[in-house]
Order: sequence, then structure tokens, then C-alpha cells
Amino acid sequence: MALPFLDERGRRLFAANEAMALGHGGVQAASTATGVARSTIGRGLKELRSGRNEIGAYTRRPGAGRKRATELMPQLLPTLQKVIDGAIRGDPETPLRWVSRSQRNIASELQRRGFAVSQKLVGQLVKQLGYSMRANAKTREGTHHPDRDAQFQYINAQVSAALAAREPAISVDTKKKELVGDFKNGGRELRPRYDPEPVAVHDFEIPENGKAAPYGVYDIANNEGWVNVGIGPDTAAFAVASIRRWWFGLGCKRFRKARRLLITADAGGSNGVRLRLWKLELQRFADETGLAIAVTHHPPGTSKWNRIEHQLFSFISQNWRAKPLVSYQVIISLIAATKTDTGLVVHASFDDHPYEKGLKVSDQEMRTIDLSPHPFHGDWNYTISPRKKRNDSA
Repeated sequence: MALPFLDERGRRLFAANEAMALGHGGVQAASTATGVARSTIGRGLKELRSGRNEIGAYTRRPGAGRKRATELMPQLLPTLQKVIDGAIRGDPETPLRWVSRSQRNIASELQRRGFAVSQKLVGQLVKQLGYSMRANAKTREGTHHPDRDAQFQYINAQVSAALAAREPAISVDTKKKELVGDFKNGGRELRPRYDPEPVAVHDFEIPENGKAAPYGVYDIANNEGWVNVGIGPDTAAFAVASIRRWWFGLGCKRFRKARRLLITADAGGSNGVRLRLWKLELQRFADETGLAIAVTHHPPGTSKWNRIEHQLFSFISQNWRAKPLVSYQVIISLIAATKTDTGLVVHASFDDHPYEKGLKVSDQEMRTIDLSPHPFHGDWNYTISPRKKRNDSA
């Protein structure tokens, strides 16, 4: 960098020349790269555009000019570091512990401690210390079960075996419930300038519309999705009803010779690992279809790794971004219109059955379920086989 060898005017003209070469946004870029103030670069641009070479123009002697705030207040930078560190680490004596760590609040705290600083100066100093504005990052997955990785390996092995045997393997889950009505939907789409689509100011549920509960089934082998949009609570009965709809609508046609169905599901929710009704409804489904239902649950706290999340739900969210979900028909149409370059096809159905919440499954009913735990983690992995029909004439 040649800047240290130039005098004040040379640095000004050098930075101005770089800004001119960069074009639009060049002043900011040159200021960031050289450390020369934008106002100084502006003066340099005026000199360059004037075309006059003012040899011998006034130049301040080295060290002249206004001192930097860190030179005038040597304890400013260390104090700023302590203020930020104390807030991040949870020091209860730091006022910033309980308020937003914005530049405005940091400046106020430094002023309270006797430093004459502005919000703009604080912004420059925190950048110098290596801080920047950041949102929360969702990285913690809850309790890390010691068998988590082994369970993922087991799920992958089960899916691979099912695909090799040409047996159906599906990933299931409930997508986030959506308010039905003219409510703001996240994202942006092309619209005429100054003509955003008007939506309701407040996101209050409209009682007659309610919420849509989309339960998805993703066929891993065929890259095909089925979403059953319900109007009632997200219960285990609704979850299995959605799988049933997929099977009789698509599955039995795709897998005509199937004798076994593999389901990968989260450990919680309407298909939770401890949910009795989930297993009882699967038993009824097995009896109805003659399929042995093998279930493998993802370990607790790892729902985002469920295939359906990034193979189906993410693309549905992209397709309906910025579109108000004004009716169930609109929701179903947007889901069914979801496609990808990799060949994803999505089907959708409307389920207006009012599934009852709080249904209890007795111990006696549980004993009627033909459930066989797998050798590895039988609480997470099990098979429910069709029950033999009793011969009533005997």
C-alpha cells in the first residue's frame, strides 16, 4: 500500500482516483479500503474534476489535524471492550446485560462513564474490535443423545434396504400450521413498483377460517410428495389418516407388490415415539392394508434432519412466499403447484374431518397391538404387523 508514503494531499487524490475508477459506490468502497473519510475523498474528487494541478497547495504538517478519539481518550477502547464483553457473558453488573446491545445503547453507557462519544464513533470502534450485527443462529439441537449418530446410521441402512427391495420408504411430518386469511406471508415477489399486495395489519386468527395443518408424506424413492391439509388439531389419528390417503391415492399404485412400508418420523409431535394413539392407528392401518409397518424415529432434537423438511417443505415455503393464504383452496393449489428442477412433484388433498383431541388409549388396547421392537433401540425402531383375522365361524 502506497498510502503511508504519501502526504495528506496525495492520499486524498489517490483515494479519489480509486473511487472514480470504481464508479457507482466507489466513494464508500475507497473509504473502506483506504481509511480516508468520504468527505475527504469528495474534496479530492472536486480537485481531480477541476483539472487544475495546484502545485504547492497548502498541506498540513505531519501529525496536524484533529486527534483521534482513542488518542484523546486512551481508556476508551479498553472500556468499550469491557462493556461489550460483560454484556455478552452475562455480567449482572453491566446495564447492557438487560438491553439491546445496539450502538445507541453502547454509546449511552460510555457517555454515562464519562466518555464523549457518538453512536457513529461507537460503530467505527466496534468494527475495529471485530464485532458486527448478527442474528441468532439456530445451531443447538437440544440434548445430544449418545446414540444419535448410530440411530442416523440405522435409519439410512433401513431406507437403503427398503429402496433396494423396491419397498416403499416415506418421510413424514407436520408442516407449521398456517393462519387462513389475508395475512402477511414472509418473503418477496415481483410486483408493480409502489403497489404491494395489501394484507391485514394484525395476525389475529379468523374463527370461521381457523388454521391449516399440512401433514406431509415424502416418497423417498420417487421424489414425490403428498400433503394432506387438515382443518382440525394435529393428532395421531390425523397423521395416520394422511398416510392412509397417500397410500390409497399414490402408494399402492407405485408399489403394487409391497408387503412392507418403512416410515421415518420425528420423535415428537403427532407421530411421537411415545404416543400410544400413533401406534394404535398404525395397527389399524396395517390391518386394513396387510402391510407390515416399520417405523424408525429420528433422535430427540434432530427434527430438522428429517428428509421431508429439506426435500419437500422447504420448496413449498419457497413457492408460496409473499402470497397471502386466503383460503384452503389457495393453500392446496400452491402446494400442488410446487415443483423443482430435480423432478419433485407434489400432490395435495383437503381433509375436513374434525379429529378429536385428547383420546386415551387403554393398556388393554395397547396389548392388542402386534408390535415388535427392533434389536437396536426398540423404543425408536419397531415394526407393527397386521393382526390375523379371527375366524368367527370357529
